[in-house]
Amino acid sequence: MSNLVKEFNDYRTRMNEVILSKDNLVIKRLWNLDTNTYAAGALDVKTKELLGLVASMVLRCDDCIKYHLGKSHELGVTTEEMYEVFAVANIVGGTIVIPHTRRAAEYWEALQSNDKS
Repeated sequence: MSNLVKEFNDYRTRMNEVILSKDNLVIKRLWNLDTNTYAAGALDVKTKELLGLVASMVLRCDDCIKYHLGKSHELGVTTEEMYEVFAVANIVGGTIVIPHTRRAAEYWEALQSNDKS
């Protein structure tokens, strides 16, 4: 597994465990709502993940971008589809999204390299 991907996943898992161990009801409910939002409904899971990715890129949240890239990769999103998503995010968010697109492209490449390992 790419070190970039492993480091992100390990950190996210470790910190989620710390946060959830504090048993804060509001945080637990918010995170549950987030989980349920991305479940299949009128929109399929893949579409919801791609929407989340565009929103995360426009809001410039690199951790969120990595999370949605990982989920999109798991769902079989192709590189061609991903770059269309990047294009939408750049049009909606403007040029300030470009640095986040670079980091997203780097992370996407790392996810793809895991397939070859």
